[in-house]
Amino acid sequence: MEDTIKTIETETLENTEAIAASTAKEIQEQINQYLKQLSLERLQVVSDFVAYLADKESEEATEELQKIPSLFETIKKNRETTSKERLVNWRTVRADV
Repeated sequence: MEDTIKTIETETLENTEAIAASTAKEIQEQINQYLKQLSLERLQVVSDFVAYLADKESEEATEELQKIPSLFETIKKNRETTSKERLVNWRTVRADV
């Protein structure tokens, strides 16, 4: 029963992601059609606005990560641990490959 639920959840997530990707592509195509109609000055305004939106989204993503308790401390600790441990050469692990 749990496997069935996980399968349904996975399929639903994949379907949702596919719909979102399709919608995004349609919107991008629509934007491209509008862009072809704009003057150079208006294109610069659009470029500045899109840059602003991208920067804002990046800031929001950073703020969201910063809200996760001890995330950066955990990452730093894992990096230190990894750099102190001896890394294994994959060729010696699977010499038969």
